[in-house]
Amino acid sequence: MAADGGPGALLIACALGIERLALRGGDRTGAPGALTVLRTGMGPRSAERAVLRGLRRADPYAAGTPVLATGFCAALAPGMRPGDLVVAAETRDRNGRVPCAGTAALAGALARLTRARSGTAVHTGPLAGTDHLVRGAERARLHATGAIAADMESAAVLRTALAAGPRPVAAVRVVVDTPERELARGGTVLGGISAFRVLRTVLPAFYEWHRSLPLPRR
Repeated sequence: MAADGGPGALLIACALGIERLALRGGDRTGAPGALTVLRTGMGPRSAERAVLRGLRRADPYAAGTPVLATGFCAALAPGMRPGDLVVAAETRDRNGRVPCAGTAALAGALARLTRARSGTAVHTGPLAGTDHLVRGAERARLHATGAIAADMESAAVLRTALAAGPRPVAAVRVVVDTPERELARGGTVLGGISAFRVLRTVLPAFYEWHRSLPLPRR
């Protein structure tokens, strides 16, 4: 972590207004002193531009501030269900791979948080970045690379954050559609409701991850 990073700062990036609405309705108890929930817009280019603006907006975000990408995702592995959580071990896209910090701690915090919620599983593995919604046979092709889920922004958010300066980065996504139940098919509304409800509960785990990170060097 960079020397001038703010120890109480955390930037959480999501793409959609509905995702930000879920996060804003979450539990703020124990939140870092400088918490920003940034809506980036859809797609990798929008994510890159928004994260750069967010990191430049104030000095605490100039360098060292942890960045966590979140929101909804498409499951790639059969058997995953809407509302399941995906903790990225790394993000992957055409620009390369970005390893995530504190994956085990983050997955553990989410597992403890969701223990009382039946039907919510926490999965850990690579998260694929695309510039479009994933459908049909493309899911199987991406899954064959080892990725367990896909979204359009996480890889761009993490890559851009690291390009702006060394910092811990992570990504957590909530499954909204699956190989068995794609966005264009019936039942997706129920999947979206499940994903929204889960996303509204995750903030305390994000704070726990943030507290587990090494303090910035002075």
